This record gives sequence, C-alpha cells and structure tokens, in this order.
Amino acid sequence: MSTHTDPIHTEFTQTEVPDHGTHDIYATSSADEQASEGAHVFNAAGGDWNDLVDEATSLGEERIVVNMGPQHPSTHGVLRLILEIDGETVTEARAGIGYLHTGIEKNMEYRSWVQGVTFCTRMDYLTPMFQEAAYCLAIEKLLGVTEQIPERASVIRVLMMEMTRISSHMVCLGTGGMEMGATTVMTVAFRERERLLRVIEMITGLRMNNAYIRPGGVVQDVPPGSIDALREMVPEIRRGLGELEALLNENPVLKGRTVNVGVLDLAGCMALGITGPVLRSTGLPHDLRKLDPYCGYETYDFDVITRTSQDAYGRLRIRIDEMYESLKIIEQATDRLQASEGPVMVEDKKIAWPAQLALGSDGLGNSLDHIREIMGSSMESLIHHFKLVTEGFRVPPGQVYQAVESAKGELGCHLVSDGGTRPYRAHFRDPSFNNLQAVAAMCEGSQIADVIVAVASIDPVMGGVDR
Repeated sequence: MSTHTDPIHTEFTQTEVPDHGTHDIYATSSADEQASEGAHVFNAAGGDWNDLVDEATSLGEERIVVNMGPQHPSTHGVLRLILEIDGETVTEARAGIGYLHTGIEKNMEYRSWVQGVTFCTRMDYLTPMFQEAAYCLAIEKLLGVTEQIPERASVIRVLMMEMTRISSHMVCLGTGGMEMGATTVMTVAFRERERLLRVIEMITGLRMNNAYIRPGGVVQDVPPGSIDALREMVPEIRRGLGELEALLNENPVLKGRTVNVGVLDLAGCMALGITGPVLRSTGLPHDLRKLDPYCGYETYDFDVITRTSQDAYGRLRIRIDEMYESLKIIEQATDRLQASEGPVMVEDKKIAWPAQLALGSDGLGNSLDHIREIMGSSMESLIHHFKLVTEGFRVPPGQVYQAVESAKGELGCHLVSDGGTRPYRAHFRDPSFNNLQAVAAMCEGSQIADVIVAVASIDPVMGGVDR
C-alpha cells in the first residue's frame, strides 16, 4: 500500500475510518441540531466489519475475520457470511443479508390483488408456485370463497406445487454437489430439472415466475397433450433419481463431507423456528400438507419423510426421498385430471379473471376470440373486463395468515385488507429467511470447508430472504 500523503488519499482515509474519539465526521453539527428543532438525528457510522476488527485489536488476540461472499458462488447467491476464524476453525459466524432486496412486499401495496401474484412469484425464484399458492389461498380466505374453488383448480395447484418441489430439491442437490467438487451431480440434477421445467412451461407458458395460480383458481386448464407429457416425465425422473442415489447415497467422499456436519438438534430448530427438511432431519414429522391440509392434500397418499441424524447427510437423503413422494402425488393428480373435467376458476364473475386466455408462442395472453366478442358484441362485457383488469376486485376488510409447505419449509402469507382493491399490507414468512438463522449454530466450532456444506444443507435462496 502506498504511504504518500496526497491530500485526496488522506481525506479518503479519514472518511473510511473516522476517529470517533475526537472528531466524528458523521456527527450532527450544532447548526443541524438547531435546524431540526432538537430532534435526534442518527446517522450510520461504520459497519460490522470495523467493529469486529476494533474489538479483536482491543482484546490483543490474534483473530482473523474474513468475508465469505457476497460474491462467492457457494453462498447460494448474494449471501455474506462474516467468519471469525482461528486457523481453520470457525469461532464465530454471522450472516449478512439484504444485498438482493427488491421491495416486493411494499410494491404489492400499490398493485391490485391479482397483480400481486406477479410480484410474489419472483421472491424465491426456485419455488414460484408455492408463493403464488400461499398468496392466493390467503386472498380466498379473506373473500370467503375457499369452498367455492373448483376441485380441478385445486388438483392443478397440487400438481404444479409438487413439480416445483422436485425442481427446487434438484437445484439444492446439484449445487450442493458442485460445491463439494462433484460436477456430475450438478449435470444429472439439472438434466432432470429440465424435464420438469419443460412440462411446467407447456402448461403455464413460462419456465419460472409463472403467475399461473390466481385468486379463484388458475389462469387456464392444462392444454392438450399435458397428460401424456406428465405420464412420460414421471418414469424418466425416477430413473434420474436412481442415478443421483447411486452417485450420492453411499459415496464415501460425500459421507465424509456431510455426516456429522452442520448438526442442529430438535431443541435448536424449535428455538430458531426452523422448518422443512432441516427440521425433519431431527425426526419430527412436521409437514403442513398433513398437519394443516390445503388444496385437498388430505386426499392424497404420501408419506412425510424423516431421519434422525440431524446433519447435512440426513437432509440430503430426506430431499431425495421427498422427490419420490412428490412423484407419487403427481401421478395421483394426473389420474384425477384425466378422469374429470370442469372449470378451473371460481364462478363469481366479480372475482374471476374475465379474459379467456390462450397459450401462444410468447406465453399466456388474451385469446383473439374473446377480444372479438367483448369488442364487437357486448358493451357490458367490455366494461366489466376493463374495470376488473384496471381496478381489480375489492376484498372485505380483515387480516389473514395462510401457510403452505414449501420445498424449504413453512411459507406463510400474512395479508391485511382495508376493503380496497389492493392489499393494505402483504408480508411473507419465507422459510429461507428463518432457516438462515441456523448458520451460527451449525458452523461455529467446525472447519471452514464445513461452512459450505452446512449452508448448502439449509438450501437458502436470497430472493426469498431479502424480498
């Protein structure tokens, strides 16, 4: 580092590390205090990095504080881990979040109830269907139309959520394997995920951020050929899962990296509000699909997978077994879709999306036949369409909490309505946000390399954490 005393260099140094003892350049001047009429003004005066370094210096201990992320690929996005290390041993671990903050929840307050679907689907971008389902189920509770949702719409919702669950778990296993040096695990997992995304795109028009589940049902019925595509997909994914099991389950290198790594017991999970595969790896069969069913999950035959190892290896095995259970649910949902017909949107025209949408090369859009009808034959239909699309429906005043079992744990949606055409408040309990609290408990006392494995076993997605 240069030691010259260039004025610009000196000024920058003073700004970066202010001398809090004698002259704080961030402190409020007396003139400012008078202008604010005695109000206290608090300004940011440094970050946690400087605090940790100062503390280490004052104690006279030889400690090293390092940043893991936010640009590191194995932090699963822009997660910053502040690690205090003694040699290779992690003595303190803290998560720094907020680098991907999008303001989605605040934005939803300025959009209609239907437009909110397009926002919340983008939070955890690997589990879009779960966010859409939780949000729409919450709106339907406020509207009092939960019992009026067509059965076929609920079956399609279950089908889409279970495909999304497998897709999310595939990303978790693939990226986790790559972080430990197993590139083949990544290629196999992403190959199988592509099979799912092709079918999801066939049904919704999009691979991700689908905005397919809407208040009152789903946008449109599954198109012709979907049942055949689902029938072909399931055995192919079963074969792919078999390959993953052969690569992972009894692999001595993988077991050496994951067994007794990232350990968190039941008491720790309960204290931190941890859910999903991390909680089920302690032996507790907590799954909202069984405990508080929604969308008719109580009518499907599947098992809640648990293990008792409480470590990263147990969570990996749980996710593999959960994918097999999801395939069982997909087969049952496919049978129900093939055996029945019916509407996929609630009958109440004051709630149901008015346009008859069609799937085109550019995704879902208004069908030309429907536009011709409302433009050329029915002024009332045109007015209703215009009002419902531009302004939206009104939701009675009240508040509601609706939770679903996402791939990562309990995903909750808390909505408050003041009787208007848009949410007064929308807030989501994203499982990645809560589960990320476990980083310190899992990592402190372990090796630096084990931090990567522990974070991968939590499977956080920063879009859901920061929102």
